[in-house]
Amino acid sequence: MTQQINANRELFDDVMVPNYSPSAVIPVRGKGARVWDQQEKEYIDFAGGIAVNCLGHCHPALVDALKTQGEKIWHLSNVMTNEPALRLAKKIVDATFAEKVYFANSGAESNEAALKLVRRWALDNHGPHKTKIISFKQGFHGRTFFTVSVGGQEIYSDGFGPKPGDIVHAEYNNLDSVKELICDNTCAVVMEPLQGEGGIISPTQEFVEGVRELCDQFNALLVFDEVQTGVGRTGDLYAYMGLNVTPDILTTAKALGGGFPIGAMITTTEIAKHLKVGTHGSTYGGNPLACAVAEAAFDTVNNKEVLDGVKQKEAQFKAGLAAINAKYDVFKEVRGKGLLIGAVLKDELKGKAKDFLNAAMAEGLMSLVAGPNIVRFAPSLVITDEEINEGLQRFEKAVSKMVNG
Repeated sequence: MTQQINANRELFDDVMVPNYSPSAVIPVRGKGARVWDQQEKEYIDFAGGIAVNCLGHCHPALVDALKTQGEKIWHLSNVMTNEPALRLAKKIVDATFAEKVYFANSGAESNEAALKLVRRWALDNHGPHKTKIISFKQGFHGRTFFTVSVGGQEIYSDGFGPKPGDIVHAEYNNLDSVKELICDNTCAVVMEPLQGEGGIISPTQEFVEGVRELCDQFNALLVFDEVQTGVGRTGDLYAYMGLNVTPDILTTAKALGGGFPIGAMITTTEIAKHLKVGTHGSTYGGNPLACAVAEAAFDTVNNKEVLDGVKQKEAQFKAGLAAINAKYDVFKEVRGKGLLIGAVLKDELKGKAKDFLNAAMAEGLMSLVAGPNIVRFAPSLVITDEEINEGLQRFEKAVSKMVNG
């Protein structure tokens, strides 16, 4: 007989490793852009599982794909390939610059594969001296020890012993800082085409084009981490398309599976050949169940109506936040692209982003932060106009309470 367990917030403290400090709210079901907790309180979801739930909760196309594949085959070792993985890879290749796909389970694993590939590519083509990786301060690329070292936030990488070497950090949107660091020993520049965790910071066109030119000049690979910006989040299928700058390697995860864990590293045939048989792998990478769900998510997002809709919803979202700010004067800037939006708190409210998040939760709105000073929004790409308006009304109530005590 199944043991009945009271799965409340207190149980977390009893049985879970304390690296998280979750909310007391425990969601139990969702539909579209709405979620209900254990007490049946309803929330509008402007968080999207941190830019993961690109089609909201329980989208029929994803549910159908999961059920259909779940009755066929769940898992195979990589001694064999499978149909969903092959179909998804073909669709990604057809829709992007890439010619080859490597599947993983997460953004961190996709970035880990990219970082190993750039080092192996450089070794094979240029010799053992070409190992330097340039990334950016406030960047974020995952929580493995390699990716967290490449990420430019020491709070996440300090305290675990000696870090992987030959990694340096430039300043985002400062091309001169890249020029100071790049040299013939540089194998890659790794960047987000819109910094997410680092504060929802878009690159200038001059900066991103300049980085591409420097990589070409010094025979270094350009890696775009599109874990958060990919699969429609910015209003393009991938953010590089809106920048008209093509990387050599791109990583994608989060929205790729619409909530089911999957990630991918994509690149050209010429670069991919340096990950020869046995050089890298993943037990679950390319899992048929994950790939079947991701195929449905990719198909649903990759159409003009959805992508154009993201751009329209961006305008609606920013107009709504501007109206709130006109009343309460709490933001010094609203930035971001598509449905990855950051509201930067004024200096006198510095450090209070989490307080705004908690106030919003009390009003029935799920949101995010991007550091201590920025309230972040990353809702479903197909959230309705009515749900955006209702969510912003709830957020305004939270802002009012924060301002008026």
